[in-house]
Amino acid sequence: MLILPAIDIRGGQCVRLRQGDYAQETVFGSNPAAMAQRWVAEGATYLHLVDLDGARAGRPVNGASVRQIVASAGVPCQLGGGLRTEVDIAQVFGWGVQRVVIGTRALEDPGWLAETCTRFPGQVVLGVDARQGRVATDGWLRVSDRAAIDLARKLESLPLAALVYTDIGRDGMLQGPNFEALAELAGAVKLPVIASGGISTLEDIRRLAQLGLAGCIVGRALYEGKLNLGEAIQAGVSSQ
Repeated sequence: MLILPAIDIRGGQCVRLRQGDYAQETVFGSNPAAMAQRWVAEGATYLHLVDLDGARAGRPVNGASVRQIVASAGVPCQLGGGLRTEVDIAQVFGWGVQRVVIGTRALEDPGWLAETCTRFPGQVVLGVDARQGRVATDGWLRVSDRAAIDLARKLESLPLAALVYTDIGRDGMLQGPNFEALAELAGAVKLPVIASGGISTLEDIRRLAQLGLAGCIVGRALYEGKLNLGEAIQAGVSSQ
């Protein structure tokens, strides 16, 4: 199972939020590129980048930081946050990003998502962010009536690279992921499922690997030293 360290960027800095709340921000570094190099040195083979300012603005904002990360990391990166037009997606691919994560626009306009996946087959990741099982959009500021699992089932036939499922209530709380929701989702769709939110122990990673998930995104636990990346990578491999 792939372990993806998360690098969340706001105002050019590396930060983490609690439950997607922009008022509950912790800054972990002023140089996201240096943070990326650290995770790669510790064994990361893929990085998950989030443009938090972009998620709120509905367009890419932290392009300079993303370009610096891609240029210095030497491993593939996927980027989410505010990618809602074909022009913006083409732009971030021009920065060297390997995959884009699309959430809000996918919910609002499935037809557009289908066209985008056709243009960039295998390079689009569906980002399903949920609060109590309901899809959240606009940087987690709005919760819809759509059940997350229904959205995933509707869109799984597209040429998507993977699906990232984030339980907002668990994100940044170090209380473990929502295993029940992840197991249900992984059993309902054929897409590779990547878990995000609350992953904080080696046991969390072992359980996710045993569920057959393709990967997991780890953030706060790494930044606060509660989880060692090398040990996490080994747990993800040995538990499958």
